[in-house]
Amino acid sequence: MKKKYFGTDGIRGRVGTAPISPDFMLQLGWACGRVFADQWQGKPTVIIGKDTRVSGYMFESALEAGLVAAGADVRLLGPMPTPAVALLTRSQNAAAGIVISASHNPFYDNGIKFFCDKGAKLSDETELAIEAALEMPLETVDSRKLGKASRVVDAAGRYIEFCKSTLPEDVSLRGLKIVLDCANGATYHIAPAVFAELGAEITVIGASPDGYNINHEFGSTAPDALIAAVIEAGADLGIAFDGDGDRVLFVDADGSVVDGDELLYVLATHRVMTGRSDSGVVGTLMSNMGLELALQEHGLKLARANVGDRYVREIMNAQGWHLGGESSGHIICSDVTTTGDGIVSALQVLAAIVMTEMSLGELRGGMCKMPQVLVNVPVTNGAQLRDHPQVQAATAAAEKSLEGRGRVLLRPSGTEPVIRVMVEGEDQDTIHQLAHSMADTIADLT
Repeated sequence: MKKKYFGTDGIRGRVGTAPISPDFMLQLGWACGRVFADQWQGKPTVIIGKDTRVSGYMFESALEAGLVAAGADVRLLGPMPTPAVALLTRSQNAAAGIVISASHNPFYDNGIKFFCDKGAKLSDETELAIEAALEMPLETVDSRKLGKASRVVDAAGRYIEFCKSTLPEDVSLRGLKIVLDCANGATYHIAPAVFAELGAEITVIGASPDGYNINHEFGSTAPDALIAAVIEAGADLGIAFDGDGDRVLFVDADGSVVDGDELLYVLATHRVMTGRSDSGVVGTLMSNMGLELALQEHGLKLARANVGDRYVREIMNAQGWHLGGESSGHIICSDVTTTGDGIVSALQVLAAIVMTEMSLGELRGGMCKMPQVLVNVPVTNGAQLRDHPQVQAATAAAEKSLEGRGRVLLRPSGTEPVIRVMVEGEDQDTIHQLAHSMADTIADLT
């Protein structure tokens, strides 16, 4: 059954525009409370965390009211990274976790992500059950059955200690000079403590959220500030998170950006070196072909999932593999934690650097990225346009011109009203021309 509200990663959109509105969030909280109560023995507890967007206060209150009206207890975390909500949902024995965040989007967007009691994304069946409950009239339970709300005062400390525990005991970050970019988002009060307490010498940027500056000119989607800070500080490397802390990218000492594909390569080859490797790694349709070729050199397969961490995790589970991720820096180490975690992933990369006594540049040197051009075309009906005869003809012509030495991918975004045009090949000028020509074809049809 087609979902009306849930996309690739929860529900997301422009604040004040349906469904990202207070009235919808009240109904959503109530619908979730009903569904989780049906699935849970006894009164359910639901954890709520958020990033630093100004609209988070409004939606937190609306969700809390709806959940309580449905008879669910609520535990409020305040600003916390998305993976911290997953962790605390498990450790608090909660029925579910809710994150109020639009991840890497600007402050004027917001959204809702969910975790089940195991700290993983909700099943399709549960999402469909919530959507069905959204169509029902909101009825408040009897006053004796109303839920209660409380605040978890030590949430940050619990998550900090968990992150630190994922670094091997015999590995110290002493001697490493690191710049951290917190994107003025949910890691602003977490990441500096984690890396400092593990011994690193840190410089912190993007850690002064005001409700409006999340992801603005800082973070994993805007690395220029981090590049400049790494070079100015003479740091060994820089680490950037996105607004809700589930993505990470690195900057090398020379200012080169190291994306999710390259970080996966570093982690995968280090696991081979230490005898902890599976037979393969899960990437996505957007993963660079250079990653696939480089992994083959180490006897590893690359399985490609649809874009979205839930789809990556599905194939990881099916294959029995423990490492997967996306070019964006959303990396899952499932033998360490249940979901993509920027801080934990960064610590796994740093462990490889310390244990091998090699620089990040040396560790990623075995992978040669194939040139790739990505163009986002604003649309309202991306799925339909992808199947349009003119678009299909343009796609076929582009693939023919690449002569089997590249890829063409059209993908409607699950989080933004755009269709993503990706062309990959050996010649930068050729793929640039092909990508923009295809983007123009799509734009002319909108």
